Amino acid sequence: MIEVTTRKKQERTVLVGVVSAGQDESSVMEYLDELAFLTETAGAVPVKQVIQKIEIPNPRTFVGRGKLEEISQFIKTNEIDLVIFDDELSPSQLRNIERDLDCRILDRTNLILDIFAGRAQTAYAKTQVELAQYQYLLPRLTRMWTHLERQRGGIGLRGPGETEIETDRRIIRDKISRLKEQLKKIDKQMATQRKNRGRLIRVSLVGYTNVGKSTIMNLLSKSDVFAENKLFATLDTTVRKVVIENLPFLLSDTVGFIRKLPHSLVESFKSTLDELRESDILLHVVDISHPNFEEQLNVVNDTIKEIGATGKPTYIVFNKIDAYSFQKKDDDDLTPKTRQNWNLEELKNSWMAKTDLPCIFISALEKKNIEAFKKLVYDKVKEIHVTKYPYDNFLY
Repeated sequence: MIEVTTRKKQERTVLVGVVSAGQDESSVMEYLDELAFLTETAGAVPVKQVIQKIEIPNPRTFVGRGKLEEISQFIKTNEIDLVIFDDELSPSQLRNIERDLDCRILDRTNLILDIFAGRAQTAYAKTQVELAQYQYLLPRLTRMWTHLERQRGGIGLRGPGETEIETDRRIIRDKISRLKEQLKKIDKQMATQRKNRGRLIRVSLVGYTNVGKSTIMNLLSKSDVFAENKLFATLDTTVRKVVIENLPFLLSDTVGFIRKLPHSLVESFKSTLDELRESDILLHVVDISHPNFEEQLNVVNDTIKEIGATGKPTYIVFNKIDAYSFQKKDDDDLTPKTRQNWNLEELKNSWMAKTDLPCIFISALEKKNIEAFKKLVYDKVKEIHVTKYPYDNFLY
């Protein structure tokens, strides 16, 4: 008997970014590298990255006519299935570009929504993603329905669960209203769950996506939270009881943040991020091996402000010191040192001096400096517990 296996063909994609006024080309290149990682996470193959320098994005086609023609020629000669733009496109831009290129078009927002749709496991996360999808879909209804009439699967076409084309905006608005009501009910249930967790201090891991939060969670709680070198490996908030020495506390692993996170997703997941707002301590995990970790750190700080979780005791946990690398200067190179030329000790000293927040440097993967990290967490949890529950001092 011959065994026949069928594999879904991976879509070949072109990634497009724009260097507009006030932007740096190296930053845009780094954004496109992240977009490529997102594309791979979604299951497609990035074939080419295209960048155009333009004062302001073209209101009709985002990029200029010449660049659009260049992309069109590449599509025809390289069997490209999909073009993904690194910024959110307006409904008219999506429609115009798709007509000119005769190819499926996605923007960064749609790509992230698709990844979230594939990663959501619980009913709560699925409802949140579905709400964000419909909110994204509503202003793009005309263009999306022409898509769905010839739907053949693929990234960006993993819809919110509908089996038939809906052409009535009122139906979509009704769905959005029902999903919001559904989330309110689940929010009440989760709020009750949080109240029933007893008098335990809450510690939350927060950070950019793919910085190692789930690995740290597994290390401290001795659990088996899914951890993978992909963006948004964790979507649902996971809470575990952790005991260090004789002191129990609750540790939460939350969804990672990312640049240009769709506003609809931030809104939909605000209830999930209640865990951050109600935490006693935040552990802000940073991937120190990433060349632009400082920008990632700022993105997370901005999102924390947006959801109203500031003003809590916060520690910066610089993870992945095992993967940190730097460019050593030659002895005869007299140009000033840049951050890229600092070794790990110099970088540590720099951050110790310039941040008001306490920080620690670890490798969760290779378990480096973990005991010092545990002591830091233990001391702060103990300090807060003594203040909040003074009659529980028998624990110590």
